[in-house]
Amino acid sequence: TECVSGCVCPEGLFDDGRGGCVEQKDCPCIHNNQWYSSGDKIKVDCNTCTCQKGVWKCTDDVCYGTCMIYGSGHYNTFDGKFYDFDGSCDYVATQDFCGDKNSSGSFSIITENVPCGTTGVTCSKAIKMFLGVSDSQQISNKEYKEIQRDVGDDVQYWNRTVGLYLVIEASNGVMLIWDKKTTVFIKLSPDYKGKVCGLCGNFDDKANNDFTTRSGLLDNNPLSFGNSWKQSPMCPDVTEEIKPCDLKPHRKSWAEKECSIIQSEVFKICHSKVDPLPYYEACVHDACSCDSGGDCECFCSAVAAYAQECVKAEACVFWRTPDIC
Repeated sequence: TECVSGCVCPEGLFDDGRGGCVEQKDCPCIHNNQWYSSGDKIKVDCNTCTCQKGVWKCTDDVCYGTCMIYGSGHYNTFDGKFYDFDGSCDYVATQDFCGDKNSSGSFSIITENVPCGTTGVTCSKAIKMFLGVSDSQQISNKEYKEIQRDVGDDVQYWNRTVGLYLVIEASNGVMLIWDKKTTVFIKLSPDYKGKVCGLCGNFDDKANNDFTTRSGLLDNNPLSFGNSWKQSPMCPDVTEEIKPCDLKPHRKSWAEKECSIIQSEVFKICHSKVDPLPYYEACVHDACSCDSGGDCECFCSAVAAYAQECVKAEACVFWRTPDIC
């Protein structure tokens, strides 16, 4: 037989991808371009995966969904679709009343978006949460207040402070987490999969149909999709995407320099797990647009949003320093 150049493992052994030969039971697994040895465990969302003979074996728990609204009009839906929408009005962030005539719905979360800065971008100024028949709470300007409480006890809820965050948790599987600035996380129990609608999408594990309008049609334009979820027909429609760095070019180089931390060595451990590019672009967008005070707060919120996604992906990054946020 003809000789073949190169390294080959002896019969019965397998190339482990790292220059060694191992038995099949010791074959490693790969996840996000990283190698893991047989027996290693990783967390993927709320499930644990174990490397066995070169294949991941995972638990099959159904996980809570998270939607994030932060900074000047950035949305990351329950199914992981990232987009920008700068509307100035009250909008349905998420609700479980989605056109089914038999369902009265058990909750609705409304975001009140107002202009921040002089470029026309908008931030979430207040969040209203309606539970059951007519319980409602509102969080805005660092304050939380209960607006109305009915006698009925159809949905119980609790609020507590955890570190920087205010957490409102309801007995129907809805949770609201607010940083008392411009970032809100909405968490839903798996029971709501495919049963919700609004700016946070439909939570059916498919990001490509998240832009479903109020009338149930699928749109591919974030502006017309967002406009469909406004609460008042009196509010103007958003007709064009705002590019604050084009309007304030003198702020662009500062914004790019500050936000480069997201793509730097500091977050290297996370880059293979969560794509930094949309978060970097959102950070530059916010740093350019926050031109009426609070520009450092806008920058910090944008970086914190990426850090939060890294934590979810099991990549803990210590990025805050005495000089940075």
